[in-house]
Parts: sequence; structure tokens; C-alpha cells
Amino acid sequence: MVEIAVPDNPFLSAFNLLLDHFGPQCWWPAETPFEVMVGAVLTQNTNWGNVVKAIDNLRQAGLLDYHSLAACLPTDIAALIRPAGYYNLKAQRLVNLLQMVAESYHGELEAFLTDRPTSARENLLAVRGVGPETADSILLYACGRPVFVVDMYTHRVFSRHQLLAEETDYQTIQETFVNHLPVDAQLYNEYHALIVKVATSYCKKTNPRCSLCPLQGFNH
Repeated sequence: MVEIAVPDNPFLSAFNLLLDHFGPQCWWPAETPFEVMVGAVLTQNTNWGNVVKAIDNLRQAGLLDYHSLAACLPTDIAALIRPAGYYNLKAQRLVNLLQMVAESYHGELEAFLTDRPTSARENLLAVRGVGPETADSILLYACGRPVFVVDMYTHRVFSRHQLLAEETDYQTIQETFVNHLPVDAQLYNEYHALIVKVATSYCKKTNPRCSLCPLQGFNH
């Protein structure tokens, strides 16, 4: 990923600063699109280290493909994903996601992965337990669609730099970024990863390390 030079665009300026400081993040760390889908559900309300443990359990059990996991009972899945926390709830959410693929795409994962983004997103949001962030993560990282993912870190970092309002919603934040960026899945991928990196490294919820942050003194 290379810097994108667009004058007077604070969102691209911030991206370039973060990329210069951290370098490419190479997200999402997964071997297959299906693994991304599973990880997007498991990462809800937990850290990535715990997700890795749960995914490793599924891999060792030979269940990291659609048809194998779809044949499992929620209780069987829950036992394997226990490290990710809320394992019973997340097991049911995974089952709900798999059922959506079965019902809307006749059990053909590739048909879901290649569906139109608007249709795929609508189907994802109809899944109980899948919200906008999870749906958009699947669309971007599993399907490779140019859908900008928003999370709590996005709001924290950019509201502190007065580029987002303190009180705003997911759709408004997403539209703000999309309106200031080229439509490019690779850019969206890298930007989201860099935002997570700066938020967890410097722009912390409490005791932020502002004086060391690569966005310190950022002029927008």
C-alpha cells in the first residue's frame, strides 16, 4: 500500500501519517474467506488473542469450512470456541450465519462471497447477532468488497481530532469516510487496520499517549 496524495483531505492525510508510522498491517489474518467470517463473529467483545485460540480449536477439529461447521450442533461449536468468551451466544450466532448462507444461497458459500454488496449486506444484517460492524468486516475482509468498516476506535480517534462529532452513529461515520476516500477495498482494509493500531497503541480510552502519537499535532 502506498501513500495517496490528495491535497486538503484530512482523512487521507491521517491515513498517510499512520501508514508512514506503522507500515502495512496485512489484515485480516486468516487463511480463507470462511475463516474471516468465523473470526468476525468471534471477535465481538473480546481481544484477537482469544479469537486465535478459538479458531485454532476449530481448525484442529477440522471444522474451518462451511459444510463441516454447518453440520455441527451449537453445543459442539460452543465447546471449541470457549476461549473467545460468550461461547454459547457466539456459537448460536455462527449457526445463524451459516443458516443464512443455506437459506439465501442454497448452501453455496461462493455464491454469498460473490453476491452484490448491497444484497449480501442486507442478508447479513438480517442474521440475529450480526450488526453493521460484523457485516461490513465480512464484506470487506472475506468478500473483498469496498465497504468501510467502522468501530469504536474510529469514533474515538477522529472525534478527538474534531473530524467526527462526539454524538454520531455508525452510518454517518461510514458515510463521512466514504465521501473523503477513493472507493478502494485495499485502502479501506489498510485504513481500518491502522485505526485499530493507533487506537490500541496510543489513542487509548483512558490515559492516551498523545505526545507520542503519530497523529500528534495533526493539522486538519
